[in-house]
Amino acid sequence: MDEKVRIGIRPIIDGRKAERSNLEGQVMSLAEAAKELIEKKVKDHWGRPVECVVADTTISGSAQARQCAEKFAKLNVAGTLSVTSCWCYGSETMDMDPMTIKAVWGFNGTESPGAVYLAAVMAAHAQKGYPAFAIYGMDVQDKGDGNIPADVEEKILRFARCAAAVGVIRGKSYVNIGSVSMGIMGSYCNDDFFTKYLGIRPEFVDMTEVLRRLDGGIYDLEEYERAYAWTRENCLEGFDKNPDKLQHSREKKEKEWEQVVKMTLIIRDIMLGNPKLEQQGYYEESLGRNAIAGGFQGQRMWSDWQSVGDFSEAILNSSFDWNGIRKPMILATENDTLNAVSMLFGHLMTGGASIFADVRTYWSPEAVERVTGWKPEGKAENGFIHLINSGAAALDGTAQQKNEMGEPVMKPWWAVTPGDADACLKATQWCPASAAYFQGGGFSSQFKTAAEMPVTLVRLNMVNGLGPSLQIAEGYTIQLPDEVHEVLDKRTDPTWPTTWFAPCLTGEDTFDSVYSVMSSWGANHGAFCYGHVGADLITLASMLRIPVTMHNVGRGRIFRPHSWNGFGTKDMESADIRACLAYGPLYR
Repeated sequence: MDEKVRIGIRPIIDGRKAERSNLEGQVMSLAEAAKELIEKKVKDHWGRPVECVVADTTISGSAQARQCAEKFAKLNVAGTLSVTSCWCYGSETMDMDPMTIKAVWGFNGTESPGAVYLAAVMAAHAQKGYPAFAIYGMDVQDKGDGNIPADVEEKILRFARCAAAVGVIRGKSYVNIGSVSMGIMGSYCNDDFFTKYLGIRPEFVDMTEVLRRLDGGIYDLEEYERAYAWTRENCLEGFDKNPDKLQHSREKKEKEWEQVVKMTLIIRDIMLGNPKLEQQGYYEESLGRNAIAGGFQGQRMWSDWQSVGDFSEAILNSSFDWNGIRKPMILATENDTLNAVSMLFGHLMTGGASIFADVRTYWSPEAVERVTGWKPEGKAENGFIHLINSGAAALDGTAQQKNEMGEPVMKPWWAVTPGDADACLKATQWCPASAAYFQGGGFSSQFKTAAEMPVTLVRLNMVNGLGPSLQIAEGYTIQLPDEVHEVLDKRTDPTWPTTWFAPCLTGEDTFDSVYSVMSSWGANHGAFCYGHVGADLITLASMLRIPVTMHNVGRGRIFRPHSWNGFGTKDMESADIRACLAYGPLYR
C-alpha cells in the first residue's frame, strides 16, 4: 500500500506581540477546523482519510515558515493550506516550496481582516511565480466564529482532494506492455509529458515478457487455480457470433480461458509485483514496476495469434476479482497512454472504476427514428453518443451496484459489496472474440450499462505546439427501449460492452448540441467515471498545468489558482491555456 499523502495546514499570524497574543487561539482554531474537515470528508484512492498535519507554531515570518517547511518535507505533504483571520506579512509567511500545491484561506471578517492578507499574499504568489488557490467566503463572519461556511468548505475540500491526487501520482510509474497499437497516437508514450507534467516514470515492457512468464509458469500457481475456478464459475461464456468455419473448437476455447486468466495474473504482477514470485526464485519479477497505471498493446502483434487482452483489461479495471473487493487497476486497451491518464484522473476523483470506451457514433434523433421508428425522448431527445469498447471495460459499468436507496451507481471501490460484485458478474457475458478483429481468440466482455446515471466523460489529448489538454463532458448514461437498443447495438459489434451517453448541453459553443460534442472530441477514445466531477478535474488539471480546452462545467464551479485571473477573466478557456503555457509543467 502506498505511503500516505498528507495536506499541511499553515496557521499564519501577525508577528506583533499584541496582535499575536490576541489572535493566536483563533488562528490555531481555524487550522484545526480545516484539519478536521479534510480528514472527515476527503479520502485517498485507498479509501483512507487524507491526513493533515498542522505546523507546530503559528507562522509570523520566514524563520517559522522554514521550520514548517522542514516538518512538512519529512511527512510527504503534497499540498499546503495557509489559514489566517488577520493581517500578516505576505512574502515573509507564504509557502515557497516549489513542490507543494498551495492554497490560502483568508477569513472574511472585518474585525480580523484575513481577506486583506489573502489579497496581499495572492499578489506575492503571482509575482514570484508560485500559483496558489484563494479561498474567501462570500459572507462576512463575526470575529471568533469557528464555523466554516459552505462555500469555503467546498473550496477547501476540492483543493484537498486534488492536491492529494497530485501527491499520489508523483513518483509512480506508467507501464507500457508492448508499444503502439495500430497507429493510435495515444499509444505513443510521451516521456516528457509523463515525467514533467505528472512526475511519473514511463516503463517499457515488451509483450514477449508475458509469453516468457506464460511459458515458464512465472505466476502464483496456487492463485491461478483459485482464479481459474472462480472465472469458470462466475464468468458466463456468451454467444459466438463468428461464422461456423471461423469458430474455435471447444478444446481451444478452454485453452484460451486458461491463458486469459494467466495473462491477468501476469500483467498485474508486472505492474505491481508479487512477493510469491520471490519464493519461486524470481526476485526481480517479484518487485513489479511501481505502477499506478499501464496499458496493453494487444493489437495486432499479440491478438493476431494469442488470446486477446480483453478479459485481463476488464477484470483488472474492475473493483473486484477472485480475491474479493479491491482497488481497480488502471490498464488501458491498446496501450492508449493518454486514455489511461484520463481513467486515472477519474479514478482518483471518485475512488471508483473508470470505463474505457471508443467514442464511436453520434446518433441524431432523426437517424434513430429513421432506423428504429422510435423518436428519442427524455435525456435522449437531442441525440446521444454510443460509447463502446472492443471487449474490455470495467464491469462496474454494468450499473448493477446499488446505493442505500437502491439506486444504480458506480461506487468507490471500498464501498462495493460482494453482492454488488456478483450482480455485475451476472450482468456480463464473455463472448468469443470476433475473428475479424482477433484471430488469436479469447473473450470479450459484453454488457449494457443498464441504468440512467450521472457520469463524466474525460479525454486527455496531446496537441503539437500546446502540449497536453483535457476535454470534459458531464452527462448521463441513458436507457433506450430494448428493441431500439438491439437495432442500434447490432449495427456495430454486439459482443462488446455498450453505454449510451447524453452529454449535458449548455446551449453555447461546443455544448450547443450533442453533435458538436462528438465532432469536437479529440480522439477515438474516452473514459467515463461516476458522477459529475468536472469541477474537480478542472482544479486538478490546473495544478498539473494542463489546460482544459472543452468542458460544460458552470463558471461558478470553476476553481483555479488566483493568478489565472491575471491572464484574462472574460474567456476563461483561453486564459487557462495562457497560464499553463506561462507556468510550464509542474516538474520542469
